[in-house]
Amino acid sequence: MDHKALIEQFYTAFAHADAETMVACYALGIVFEDPAFGRLEGVAAADMWRMLVKPGLRLTFDRVWAEGDKGGAHWEARYRFSQTGRTVVNRIEASFVFRDGKIVQHTDRFDFYRWSRQALGLPGWLLGWTPYLKQKVRQQALRKLQQFQASQS
Repeated sequence: MDHKALIEQFYTAFAHADAETMVACYALGIVFEDPAFGRLEGVAAADMWRMLVKPGLRLTFDRVWAEGDKGGAHWEARYRFSQTGRTVVNRIEASFVFRDGKIVQHTDRFDFYRWSRQALGLPGWLLGWTPYLKQKVRQQALRKLQQFQASQS
C-alpha cells in the first residue's frame, strides 16, 4: 500500500470509529505527539486511539499527501468534550513519517488556545494561552489514558 493510501485508510477508519484498523496502520514503535497528550510511544499511542475513538465523533479529512517517507493531512473533528459537555470543532494538521509500509511517527498540531476556549469555556478563554492550563490538560489526559489502560488489563 502506498503512503497516501495508508493515511486515507487511517482517517477512514477514524471516521468509522474503527480504532483497531487505525492502530494497524502504525508500526509497533510508533511515536505520536500532540498538544493534549504530549509524546506517546508504542502501546500508549495505540491505546490513546482505542480510548478516544467512539461513535458520535464526526471527522472529515482532506489535503492528504505523501512523498518519499513523509506525508500529511488536514483533519477536523467535531465532538462533545466529555468533561464539560461543550461542542468542539478541532482543526488539525497531521504529519507522518513512514518505514516499511507503516506509520512510525505521527504528529498532530492544533491551536490549543482555540481548542481550550471551545472545550472549557471561560477557563479556556482566561487561561488557555498559558503553559499552566496546557500542562493541567495534559496531566488529565494522561491520567485518563492510564485509567483506560488499567481497565483493559
